[in-house]
Amino acid sequence: MNPIIKSSAHHKLYLLATFWTLGLLFLGSIVHATGSSLACPDWPTCYGTMFPEMTGGIFWEHLHRLVAGALVILFTVATWVGWKAEDKRPGIRMWSCVGILLLLVQSVFGGLTVILKLPDAISTTHLALAFLFLTLVTVLTAVTSPQSTTVEKEDLKKLSNVEKIGVLSAFLIFAQSVLGGVVRHTGAGLVCPDVPLCFGEWIPPLEAVSVITHFTHRLLGIIVLISLVVLAYKASDLQRGSQIRTFAMTAAVLGVFQVILGFLSVYSLLAIVPVSLHTLIAATLLSCTAYLVSLSWRERLILQQLD
Repeated sequence: MNPIIKSSAHHKLYLLATFWTLGLLFLGSIVHATGSSLACPDWPTCYGTMFPEMTGGIFWEHLHRLVAGALVILFTVATWVGWKAEDKRPGIRMWSCVGILLLLVQSVFGGLTVILKLPDAISTTHLALAFLFLTLVTVLTAVTSPQSTTVEKEDLKKLSNVEKIGVLSAFLIFAQSVLGGVVRHTGAGLVCPDVPLCFGEWIPPLEAVSVITHFTHRLLGIIVLISLVVLAYKASDLQRGSQIRTFAMTAAVLGVFQVILGFLSVYSLLAIVPVSLHTLIAATLLSCTAYLVSLSWRERLILQQLD
């Protein structure tokens, strides 16, 4: 019989925080796509009050702030509950505290984006920290998961290979997401007006920084998709019903959808829906691969303990 890790309240809170973070990233993308980033010219208040009239861009910007504040409270509660439950796993305690610190720093950068009127470096860092926190809370969700192992001992080597490719894919997705933030905040989203070509060429003249940034984002997107396909292929060797296999297959499908959304973003001249979904799927891909890697690592440890 495979061992089962007991269900826990803090696992459920980490899981809720993961989905909350995905929603927050989606909402943040809507804020930018609708041009609402400076709808509230001050911070942390909005026109000097915490309860402004929720109309137009103020609705999206202030809602984003409220949801972010709720996430800080939610994750702090999860950390407190986990602190009491995880006395034998100090690593979870430590990384939960790191998560709180990340959220606080993220909040400061969010305020700076408003106070300093959306400087590219600050805005991109704000996004990068959000993706970093998403990775952390996803890992915490996975390692506290109550699910039993679904991999047999003879699959240990296969599991190790999947884990390595998963780490590479997660790193590439994170880098691609941050680069996407650079493209967004520097206004390089439409410097290549056609897809899949750029100015009618597979490799455009790489002279302007904006063209280099945009083209690199496209190129890295293809590399990410290839890594996800390889990940799904390697995971297909695991037995049916394995969560790791399911997440790998899901990531590959989402990768294809993400490329399509990238094309649609250009075709639609950065319309709100495809651009916002593009960010959401990027975040979902990162969370999916981070969960897969963490689950793989945990199941490897369980199988090794059974020897």
